[in-house]
Order: sequence, then structure tokens, then C-alpha cells
Amino acid sequence: MSNAKLLPVLEPDTVVPCCPPLTSAELSETDAVKMAAMFKALGDPVRLRLFSKVASHPGGEACVCDIQDVGVSQPTVSHHLKKLREAGLLASERRGTWVYYRVEPSVLAGMASLLDLDR
Repeated sequence: MSNAKLLPVLEPDTVVPCCPPLTSAELSETDAVKMAAMFKALGDPVRLRLFSKVASHPGGEACVCDIQDVGVSQPTVSHHLKKLREAGLLASERRGTWVYYRVEPSVLAGMASLLDLDR
């Protein structure tokens, strides 16, 4: 019997952005710290590629075995994935010997909302 936990799946209607758009109100200190950590994690080209590979993978999640070809060693891939998890951008789940990653449901909505300049 596997001890793997399934990641919860949120419907798009239940995703709530973390922060108001930049043009609608001044960011609170808490929101600014949270968003800065996310953008800092994505400021590295390897991390941005890994995040993109996970976000665009069919089914919304990706095995590390499917996304590790980003031009760096496997330990470096693991380091970058850890940084993305620590920033709250990715969730992970171990299944046997592999780890599967997916984008946290509110991340893309929060980033898009923050940068929505049409509001």
C-alpha cells in the first residue's frame, strides 16, 4: 500500500488571487513580501523554465523525470525545484521513487491579477 497523499485539486472558481492589482491599490507589506519571494524564485532562467514545464505539462502535473532536461545536473534541478516549492510556487508529491510537481492553484491567478493593468 502506498503512503502517497493525493494533492487537492481546486476548481478555477475557488482560486482566489492573493493580492489586488498594482494599479488598483498599494500593496500591503505582507503582500509585497509574498509576491517578491515568488518573483525572486522565478528570476532565475532555470527555475523559470522548470516552472513553465510544470505549468504547461498535460494534466497539470509533471514527474521530475519528465522535466529535468533543462541543461543542468540533476542535483541542480532538485535545488531549483526546492526553491520553487519554498516560494510557494509548486507543490510536490512523492510516488515511489519519483516526485511529481504541480503549480499551486492560486499562484498563476495571483500573479496575473497583480499584473492586470486593465482594472
